[in-house]
Amino acid sequence: MNPPRTTALVLAAALLFAATASANNGPTPFPSAQDESAWAGQGPIRVHSWMRDNRAYFWTQRDKDQGAVVFVGSSMMGNWKGLAAAFPGIKVANRGIGGDVSRGLLFRFQEDVLDLNPRAVVISIGSNDLSAHGSPSAIAANISAIIDRARAHNPELPVIVCTIPPRDVANAPVKPGHHADVNARITALGDEKNVFVLDLYPPFVDAEGRLIAEYYAKDRIHFTPAGYGRLASVIRPALAQAGVTMQ
Repeated sequence: MNPPRTTALVLAAALLFAATASANNGPTPFPSAQDESAWAGQGPIRVHSWMRDNRAYFWTQRDKDQGAVVFVGSSMMGNWKGLAAAFPGIKVANRGIGGDVSRGLLFRFQEDVLDLNPRAVVISIGSNDLSAHGSPSAIAANISAIIDRARAHNPELPVIVCTIPPRDVANAPVKPGHHADVNARITALGDEKNVFVLDLYPPFVDAEGRLIAEYYAKDRIHFTPAGYGRLASVIRPALAQAGVTMQ
């Protein structure tokens, strides 16, 4: 037996209210990692419990972080404990999530970054794609789509895209040539998309192309405090060139 029309309307309204309330009280949940069709972009998909926790926390900071310079990406950004101190006089927000891939950032970019109406955006993503043997073309395509979303939100928004810094991880080797390939593709996006590309490879290697040990943790992929100091020293001029200056 079908419910009376008024009851059906009330039920529909209640369901709509519940969906709206859910949308207003937290981020859009990640789709299943097994549902390829639910994800924009190309390449590897990663969903872990801490990613949901990170995004739930980010949601609580949305009002406070309005108008900030937003640093976003994977663990290179997410682990940056001294971010605010590295950029005195600039309001900053950290939206990095450990383990994230370019496809994941594409999914969350609107809510975690653009909804903050950022003053500028600094993007570092792709290293975990390489660990998962994602193709350089797919990584670059996802980053290109992220830039397009930033431009659609605000054509004047300063966007700084970082190349993938050097790494030497024995248990997560990169396919030969892929690291250099994706960095070349990211660099090409600079002219194509009119964004500032910051090359993070040279600052972290010596004259022979070897990782500078003091900048890296034992895993040879994550940065030490000295590494973050070096990172800040190369990002500051890029922000200044984009019109974002420190006091």
